[in-house]
Order: sequence, then structure tokens, then C-alpha cells
Amino acid sequence: MNSRGFTLMEVIVTLGILAIALPVLLGLRNWDVGLHARARHLAQATRLAQEKLLETQLAGPVPLGVTSGDFGTYSSGLGVPQSVTAQQRAPGYSWTRTISATSFSTLREVRIEIRWQDKTGEDVLDVNTYVLF
Repeated sequence: MNSRGFTLMEVIVTLGILAIALPVLLGLRNWDVGLHARARHLAQATRLAQEKLLETQLAGPVPLGVTSGDFGTYSSGLGVPQSVTAQQRAPGYSWTRTISATSFSTLREVRIEIRWQDKTGEDVLDVNTYVLF
């Protein structure tokens, strides 16, 4: 046995360990990248849902029903839309707002859905709240 080097068996075992560990580590990295993209989409959708909820609250008494649109054109669904380039807004995201009556005459249930496409298909963030008018 030579004390100044590695035996062939030690080299083969080391290469075997690397052959198993490297694909696992690369798979974990790809999984992490996917999670980061999903978190980014959810954060953007949450901001957009908050924006639509704020528009609803500021508009005052809103008629019951469903309104929808996308974020390439600025439209509150409550007035006249104003054109804004898609790069300034959120391209690929759309919204649906449903305003329903409750048993209280001044309280409305507001449901906001934000939809977008990702690599796995369509995803949706659904927010429900109550607004007092």
C-alpha cells in the first residue's frame, strides 16, 4: 500500500458518491428556482389584488355583479379605462371582481381573483373580504 496516494478502490468509491450526489444537488437547485418563480408570481398577484380591493373601497357604493379585465390596460371596472403600456403594469395577469350582497344593506362581499399563466398552466389567487359602504 502506497501512503503517498489513493488506491483505485478509493477513487472509484469517491466517483460513485459524486455520481449520486451531483444530480441530487442539481435537482434541488432547479426545484429552488421553481419555488422562487412561484413566490414572485404570488407576491405580484397579492399586490394586484390589494390594488383592486383599494379601488373598490375608494369608489364608494359599487353595483353588485362581476367585472373583469387585465392589467395591460388600466381599468378599475368602475369608470373609463385609461391605456397604459403592458410593461408598466403586469402583463399576463388578469382579474375578476365579484361584488355580492349580504344580509346587511351597507355591507358587501368582495371576491377578487387574480389569474396568470406559468409553466404548469393557469394559476389563481382568490381573495375574499367584506367592505362597508
